Amino acid sequence: MIEKVNPAHPDKIADRIAGAIVDLAYAQEENPRIAVEVLIGHGMCHVIIESSVELSLTEMDAAIQRIAGDVTSHIVQVPQDAHLAENQAGGVRCGDNGIFRGVPLTEEQRTVSRMAREIYSRYPTDGKYILDDDRFIICQSNAESVDLHSFYPGADVNPLGDWTGGTGVDTGATNRKLGSDMADSVTGGGLHGKDLSKADVSVNIHAFLKAQRTGKNVELCCAIGDDTVGGLPYEAIVAEARAYIRSVGGFEKFAEWGLF
Repeated sequence: MIEKVNPAHPDKIADRIAGAIVDLAYAQEENPRIAVEVLIGHGMCHVIIESSVELSLTEMDAAIQRIAGDVTSHIVQVPQDAHLAENQAGGVRCGDNGIFRGVPLTEEQRTVSRMAREIYSRYPTDGKYILDDDRFIICQSNAESVDLHSFYPGADVNPLGDWTGGTGVDTGATNRKLGSDMADSVTGGGLHGKDLSKADVSVNIHAFLKAQRTGKNVELCCAIGDDTVGGLPYEAIVAEARAYIRSVGGFEKFAEWGLF
């Protein structure tokens, strides 16, 4: 059993905005330190940023408008805490405490991911999808249920009827859809809105990718300041995560669907 939500879901819009702001930080510096939280809904987008780089309010607002449409943005930008900055002064060291898990994807999980993308290619509006053995549940906004039934006969389509969705009727917040982004690998650390020094990003990516390569469950833990995690230099884990983020097109693109 697994649920996927698409990039137009309000929570994913928040993740995408956070990712776009992290992309702006990486456009200014090779190794910025940044953490972004986004709350969006009902015409408002609130953003709080802690960062080692000063970002352009104009560029951030442009990213928000591009992703979310015509909303009023309220952006708070503060410097990263000096004590946290010192953690990275002597090299690439773990930027957070955490317990992380990687779990191989099941065929059911791969299937719902593929089908979610297929539906989104037809209907690029707020939607969520569940696959539970033989039961496929489609909740897709701004779509005629009869049309969806023609594409997916036998699916449970919009059980409460047709709906609108989006940030005009719902709110979204960063890292609220981790199950949709990580499947059984979900842990307490959020993937989105953070730089690569954060274990929530790099160790989660590393654990997930290792589980897919080996076909075995992976469990790791780390503390702030660690220079190795799971027997690997933390610098190597960050490099692996950087290559992965680049391969999908950046932090904003990563936020669209998460890890699968």
